[in-house]
Amino acid sequence: MGNTRTHQRPVGRRITPQRAQFRRLAESADIGTVTRAQLAVLAQSLTCTGLINGTESHLLVALINSAPADSFDKSGRPIVFKSNQQLAFEIGRSIGRVSRMLSRLFDAGLITMQDSGNYKRYPIRNGDGEITDGCGIDLRILIVRYAELDELVRQVRAEKKAADAALRRYRGALRNARYALSAAAELSAQVLDRIGSRIERVSDVVEAAGKGSSGMLRRATAILEWLVERLMQLPRRSAEISETNNMTCPHVENGMHTQITTPHPFDDSSEERRSANAEQSHSLKAGSASKWAFEESLSRGRSEINQPRRLRQAMVALQDVLRAVPALKTYGFAPTSWAELARAIPLMCRFAGISEDARARAVEQMGEQQAAVAVAVTLEKYDRQEVSSPGGYLRAMTDRAAAGELHLARSVFGLAARNSMEIRH
Repeated sequence: MGNTRTHQRPVGRRITPQRAQFRRLAESADIGTVTRAQLAVLAQSLTCTGLINGTESHLLVALINSAPADSFDKSGRPIVFKSNQQLAFEIGRSIGRVSRMLSRLFDAGLITMQDSGNYKRYPIRNGDGEITDGCGIDLRILIVRYAELDELVRQVRAEKKAADAALRRYRGALRNARYALSAAAELSAQVLDRIGSRIERVSDVVEAAGKGSSGMLRRATAILEWLVERLMQLPRRSAEISETNNMTCPHVENGMHTQITTPHPFDDSSEERRSANAEQSHSLKAGSASKWAFEESLSRGRSEINQPRRLRQAMVALQDVLRAVPALKTYGFAPTSWAELARAIPLMCRFAGISEDARARAVEQMGEQQAAVAVAVTLEKYDRQEVSSPGGYLRAMTDRAAAGELHLARSVFGLAARNSMEIRH
């Protein structure tokens, strides 16, 4: 007879660094601070967080209810010694399903487990009959993480409530916008088509995002309400601008700011330096970047753009950008830092109809901060109906930046001066 080969049976469940960390964390539990009823309610609520599904929540509640109530008191040990077969019978699932769900609960940090060599679960008692240790399903990790998990449940419920409220308001604003569009008769067909396309674009953006977050829904609602005001031909809202004697940028956010405007922006400038009035428009129906739009020679040919003329880009403060681009507030953007403005680039491009390729080229050539300023000012021009092709406008600025002939700071201060003059009048 040949030699028989014996296969050693693996002992217990696979231990990972994360599971070992959960076991160590469970040992630090302050037993007696949380009751069994509180843990049962928490286990039922965890499904809304996405940590576990309904069946796993059912199993976790069964485990909590299996532990005696006094095991959650001082000097108690909330350890469950039921077999997988018994648990499967109680929740109406197969033994293999219960074993897999226990592993997932272990990985989620909701239970810890200690298996014996023969896979039996039993307590270890001292001379007084008290459980000091055991091989079973340990629930102490829930006591340690109760505050964290309870706060997570509260946060998810608050976000869901806010998202539902924002969704209801968005749907009402979308319905009102479409009704106002069909009822508007005093506007030209071209204006109605443009506003109608903006309404449908906002709807497409929200639908593509799967209804979106509450923040996106609030921005979309603000845009739709603003479009309704345009359809009703209401006067444009005045942006809140702090009272300053000049445009010398008192709110500089970094030490690299360079003053490039005159101390008196509303006076005529000299030939050496452009005044703030240099950004005023000469036409409301311009279709591309012209001498008044962004740069004094943005419409020059490629041969001139490719001239090797590199200039150091002047920095502007974020407050200057916000004053120059009230369209940011109109479209629901309120950045408090350059990082927030940079993160808003993709959504601004969507609202303005700028392609992904044009955005990527601008970021690659200018960097995120300068590209964010360029996109913001393009959105302002598009909102003023001074640019009919925002994508082409941004590409032209990117080419100018590559040639070192783009001066965004001049454009920002010029737009800020125009907005100040419009508010004064």
